[in-house]
Amino acid sequence: MTMLILGLILFLGVHSVRVFGEGWRTTMRHKLGDNGWKGLYSVLSLAGFVLIIYGYAATRESPQILWIAPIWTRHVAALLTIPAFVLLVATYVPGNSIKARLHHPMVLAVKLWAFSHLVANGMLADLLLFGGFLAWSALSFRAARARDRAAGTVYPPGRRVPTLVTVIVGLAAWAFFAFWAHGAWIGVKPFGGG
Repeated sequence: MTMLILGLILFLGVHSVRVFGEGWRTTMRHKLGDNGWKGLYSVLSLAGFVLIIYGYAATRESPQILWIAPIWTRHVAALLTIPAFVLLVATYVPGNSIKARLHHPMVLAVKLWAFSHLVANGMLADLLLFGGFLAWSALSFRAARARDRAAGTVYPPGRRVPTLVTVIVGLAAWAFFAFWAHGAWIGVKPFGGG
């Protein structure tokens, strides 16, 4: 459990700099330069991510169960992750209407992913992992919207074709993950087995 907690503190801490320390971030970027800052940010993020993966895997050996989620919650979680995948893809497809309207689709994708997994999982490690990401995404979204308002950021309107591409790629990515990768990589099949 210690490794998971350290990983969450490191990973979410690094990703919270813009939420809680925008001035400090600006100072550090000037001191380290853009490449130095990005390198430090990437190394710390990767270290946190690795700790989260190994720490969460270790908790499966002696799980601390807080509640037993009914089996149908797996299906609810799987369905809730459909828009999460579409939102994630919307982050990267230029000119789509989803990003034009919501402005920060990746953070919203994390919020949906975390919430959906809280619904379907009842171990202490799940509460820490998905609860931590849910809290971070809520704070991060609020901070990002505040930065947009302060900067007067205007997002260009989206177009139909990029939006359609976003939805199709998002659905395909969800299907790949839900029906194969989640079971193969994580050991849990959302629609039965594992």
